[in-house]
Amino acid sequence: MKSKKSFLWLAFLILASIWILVRKNREADYKSITGLIFGTVYNITYQDRNDLKPEIEAELKRFDQSLSTFNDSSIISRINRNEDVVADSLFLNCFNRSLEISRETEGAFDITVAPLVNAWGFGFKKGNFPDSCTIDSLLQITGFRKVEQREGKIIKQDPRVMLDCSAIAKGYAVDVIADFLNRKGIKNFIVDIGGEVVVKGKNPKNGLWRVGINKPIDDSLSAKQEIQTILELTDLGMATSGNYRNYYYKDKKKYTHTIDPLTGNPVQHSLLSSTVVAKDCMTADALATAFMVMGLEKAMVFCQTHPAIEACFIYSDENGELKTHFTEGMKKFVSVAK
Repeated sequence: MKSKKSFLWLAFLILASIWILVRKNREADYKSITGLIFGTVYNITYQDRNDLKPEIEAELKRFDQSLSTFNDSSIISRINRNEDVVADSLFLNCFNRSLEISRETEGAFDITVAPLVNAWGFGFKKGNFPDSCTIDSLLQITGFRKVEQREGKIIKQDPRVMLDCSAIAKGYAVDVIADFLNRKGIKNFIVDIGGEVVVKGKNPKNGLWRVGINKPIDDSLSAKQEIQTILELTDLGMATSGNYRNYYYKDKKKYTHTIDPLTGNPVQHSLLSSTVVAKDCMTADALATAFMVMGLEKAMVFCQTHPAIEACFIYSDENGELKTHFTEGMKKFVSVAK
């Protein structure tokens, strides 16, 4: 009788251990969180048992305190006011990568373009409609070669130089949150901040993540959300830049928010939007803006000489019809309806 009871207890312990292991190893459900940051919406879906929203929002607030030009106490705002401040690692990573991309794009991307963007009414300070003399004057304090960093401090050739990382910071913020999720050991997630995206692993249906590219329809209120193309991606960053939302008309002429740092004027060409896929979202974000400055032909040449960069360009032809051009590598991401 005693041996029988011992056997039953052993069997019970084995079954209990198996049940605990099965429960522990059972895949966690996907969680989705959303919120507001940097004047836009973020959406994050990840596979884990824990609610990470408080920690994620703490990371985003730390980022805002470093790189937001709309935050008067941020590091970038203090640098723009020429205060004596040592930049943190977030700012320096963004600053250094910005200068690298400026060199790679021969100045099509430039974080010193802030005075020009402000003058045209698209920046963090509102200006009056500038004349050619104003533009010529502002070009004297614009140019990525006019700034550098030494031991964490930003050195300007002219104190009137101002920095604006808005064309790269949102993508970098996506990377920061993706790195946070990676440190947590999370293998499946999508991070989306205002349309800039990083995806990793699989979606809740065990497939690739599906990310849409909006049709570039003039829509300053963001009320129209027609999808032009759907991409299926994993383990990559993606960003889109376009001139179909942030613009205005003056004397029946359209002025868009993309300012050419070399001329000081809003760009005027057929390229309506550029979507870039790269190994990280910071690179994708900056290049998407640079391509909008370059225009279709120069952007295509850049992609041909940089095989790690894939892109989708939407442009208007001579008849005003929407056309799409994919780099060869981008074509493999395009979703085929089944």
